[in-house]
Amino acid sequence: MTHRPVLADPLDLHLLSPPTFWRCEPSWSWVSRPLPDHLLWCVLDGIGRLEVDGATRELGPGTCAVFAPGDAPTAGHDPRRRLLVFGMHFNVTPAGVVPEQRWADLPDRVLLGALAQRSDTAYRRGDPLGMRQAALCLEQLLCLIWEAAHSSPQSANDTAVLEVAQVIRQDPGRDWSVAEMAARTALSRAQFTRRFVAQNGMAPAQYLIQARIDRAHQLLTETGMTVTQVAAALGYTDVPYFSRQYKQRTGRPPSESRR
Repeated sequence: MTHRPVLADPLDLHLLSPPTFWRCEPSWSWVSRPLPDHLLWCVLDGIGRLEVDGATRELGPGTCAVFAPGDAPTAGHDPRRRLLVFGMHFNVTPAGVVPEQRWADLPDRVLLGALAQRSDTAYRRGDPLGMRQAALCLEQLLCLIWEAAHSSPQSANDTAVLEVAQVIRQDPGRDWSVAEMAARTALSRAQFTRRFVAQNGMAPAQYLIQARIDRAHQLLTETGMTVTQVAAALGYTDVPYFSRQYKQRTGRPPSESRR
């Protein structure tokens, strides 16, 4: 399913209430009037149930909702596992930042908690930069919720493959082998390669080459290292071979990038 990239244009975002944490009382229930503005609503702890526009969602840590003006959500919770919620009211244009189904589960609960805490702390400082920082935290949360709402669920193996790709980009000069990469994901070499190509658009060996050339370009243009030094730093023992790979990938020899 294709979704319009609604976040391509800059957001005009204004907070209408302080970022707030609240632990719902044991007898708490929520029957909202139609909302006059947007509302971010993130569950940090506890379990419950949320309903909006006839759709129901079980609530747990990491569940986040973005409501639009006119929505009238209702919710309840287990009084033995009371909800801890973080949220704020805001206005934003364009209005398309609200997922159609209104909610999503954020897998990185540490990041969710950190953004919530930073938003609250910055806002309560009361200075202009604090207000700006609180708004930026909200914008980041909206981006994460939109991404989670429109992404296919990932298996543990898919996540492991993504982590391997990230580690390669972080340390491309290491002497990587496909067997070592596959071992990190607990997959066979064939299974790992198939998943890696599906996620990254190229085979692991080609991905490693591209990561090395990308890093080589950065070193050549941003440091005083020579072509020989860059080649050695990225695991090349044959400088002419490195130069050929670099030219194939960038369209020019490394010496021109250095100049």
